[in-house]
Amino acid sequence: MSDENAAESSSEALDSPEDLEAGSEERASIRAQRLERVGELRASGVDPYPYRFERSSDIGPVRVEWSSIEAGTETGSIVRLAGRLMLKREQGRLTFGQLRDRTGDIQLFVSAGVLGKESFGEFNQLDRGDWVGVEGEVMATKKGELSVKVSEWVLLSKALRPLPDKWKGLADVDARYRQRYVDLTVNPDARRVFETRFAAVDAIRQVLRERGYLEVETPILNLQQGGATARPFVTHYNALTLDTYLRIALELPLKRLLVGGLDRVFEIGRVFRNEGIDTRHNPEFTMLESYEAFADYNDMMELVENLVSSAAIAANGTTKVELRGRSVDLAPPWRRVSMVELIKEVVGVDISPSMELAETRAILDGLGLEWNESWGPGRCTHEVYDELVEPKVMEPTIVFDHPRETSPLAKPHRNDSSLVERFEVIIDGRELANAYSELNDPVEQLARFQEEAAHKAAGDPEAGDVDLDYIRALEYGMPPAGGLGIGIDRLVMILAAVESIREVILFPTLRPEHGLTDEDFTSGPTV
Repeated sequence: MSDENAAESSSEALDSPEDLEAGSEERASIRAQRLERVGELRASGVDPYPYRFERSSDIGPVRVEWSSIEAGTETGSIVRLAGRLMLKREQGRLTFGQLRDRTGDIQLFVSAGVLGKESFGEFNQLDRGDWVGVEGEVMATKKGELSVKVSEWVLLSKALRPLPDKWKGLADVDARYRQRYVDLTVNPDARRVFETRFAAVDAIRQVLRERGYLEVETPILNLQQGGATARPFVTHYNALTLDTYLRIALELPLKRLLVGGLDRVFEIGRVFRNEGIDTRHNPEFTMLESYEAFADYNDMMELVENLVSSAAIAANGTTKVELRGRSVDLAPPWRRVSMVELIKEVVGVDISPSMELAETRAILDGLGLEWNESWGPGRCTHEVYDELVEPKVMEPTIVFDHPRETSPLAKPHRNDSSLVERFEVIIDGRELANAYSELNDPVEQLARFQEEAAHKAAGDPEAGDVDLDYIRALEYGMPPAGGLGIGIDRLVMILAAVESIREVILFPTLRPEHGLTDEDFTSGPTV
């Protein structure tokens, strides 16, 4: 049997003993051996961390171009590829490797007869996890495995720490989030989730740009707390001797741009809320906010349906997603129902912001819900919705006409003064999006800001400040407008069918890591 006939796909290759789950002592021993190898390479004149490598292509396009190659074919096409060596198997005068980059994997066919004895021997000293650049001919083995017959290679970065076992990956969930760089290397599902995220965000940008929106950037540090109801992070600006807030929303600066004549704007950016961490909340997360002059919340209903369905198709090729074992279709049109109607449908009670306060409190008492002395009938109504209705909404649903009391930035409802023209999108019991017909009356906006500030003075840490500059902007005239906010992380959770927000954030917030010391990074030989 020839060497090539004996070849197998590198995906079936066996690991060396160091690739098994290793304890801390074994990992330290492996690291020491690899540091020693770095010293040997430098002593021989080889830089184990060179500056660059010229590639002819990513791996993915090579796989596409030669996807129908017949077994045993040599193409004559020479490529230069680079990536991480994920598997390596020595077999006499042949070694088979698996090279991986962002776009895919390809087998390396490494022959002593092609490289020569010395270069072949040096290749065999590479470790799983090393970054390598190769040049060679595209071919298929006798068993049909697409490969690169390596004629030249270079070490691009020596990995000092061994990767986790290729079958088990990172077994510890906390380690997966904390060492995302390892998780992405060894966990195909992690890569799938973030490919979903990137595709969804790209699709959202494309839809908005096609509609004439401009993408802008607004400040992260703000002198006022506003734009949403949430507890902020506070930091100190030394140069001006000022406390500032990390933004909790993108809204107010974007609407200032409407005043300035930029009539369609959006931003996809980080916002920060000093609140708890759970499967659906992270203190820093990503929001899309978009604002369109001369539109209202009805226009935003159509826009959010388009954005979410387009993101689903871009990410998954379909509008259907599997959520907790149930197929949900994100294709429009979605169900549209008022908050008051939905409460009656789900809970079986009539409650609305137009009722007497005592009556709404009695309803909460009857439902076993607590209320606060500062709440009016609108806040009581919203409490029933939050606690007993929203978690039960599975299919994409637009819940519109919210209490005026809980919506300080939305325009009053044109038919009911106790309501505002606001809606939320609920999918799988989660709030995904929030939208308004935007309030552009400076007198009423000031009154609402002052009401918020009174709540803050009374001890509500989530209530906002009076933003007088924003009021001044409104006094110059803001056109009628519709505004939309979408939680990007929650959207990706739905599209990727994962239950924790930490799965869709590359570097989620975690408690400090304990036990890591300088001794874990004992310096090795240098030049």
